[in-house]
Amino acid sequence: MFGKKRKTQKNEKIEAAVAKDGDTTVADAAVADAAVAEAAPTDVQGGKDAPVDRAVNGPFDVTEVPSIRPYIDMGGIKVAPREGLKVRLDVDQASKRIVAISMDYAGSTMQVQAFSAPKSTGIWSEVRAEIKQGLEQQGATVIEQVGRFGGELIISPRPDAPENAKPIRFIGVDGPRWMLRGVIVGDAAAGGEGVEQIESVFRELVVVRGQAPMPPRELLPLRVPAGAAQEQATPNSVTGNIEA
Repeated sequence: MFGKKRKTQKNEKIEAAVAKDGDTTVADAAVADAAVAEAAPTDVQGGKDAPVDRAVNGPFDVTEVPSIRPYIDMGGIKVAPREGLKVRLDVDQASKRIVAISMDYAGSTMQVQAFSAPKSTGIWSEVRAEIKQGLEQQGATVIEQVGRFGGELIISPRPDAPENAKPIRFIGVDGPRWMLRGVIVGDAAAGGEGVEQIESVFRELVVVRGQAPMPPRELLPLRVPAGAAQEQATPNSVTGNIEA
């Protein structure tokens, strides 16, 4: 069943840290030390920030995966199904546009978006710097580090945050004419339990850029998977859960 449901508290926390359509805003984000992710070799030639094995181990371009492999097709992003993975499409209340995909897995939540990018250069390094600046201007202490996918940002709950506040981790990868960004909330954001599992979900994502001309940083369109049942939308809603 792929119904429409009201946004969960966990999803709202992610959206507080990620503005719609790629612009950066932060609600009450925070401050403290975070665990440093194990670094992996990355390719920064030509301004692209991505693992050197990206084309082999993901995240993938649609041209790099077998057409017969099953995926949950959401337009600009395809998700590999797996047991225990719950997937939602996040809808902008004002425009009713689907703006992101959120996935719950192994005790953490990850929200992903894909954007158009120039053919020969990447945009993640520039976008990451803007996110960092925006966070710091609003009082957060941001840790920038090199992790398994390349450059990333970690924000941890500040001392006076609620007990249920979770760390936030921004990751990104430059691909062929696209950039894929993920925002992880939960223990895995700071290298805790479930980090390898949520990273493996990110690795298996497939980006469908398409051939139509698009300006850099334009959000790749998302859609409800074909054949998914839908229910009446609520004003502040996400399309409901797929459980693989």
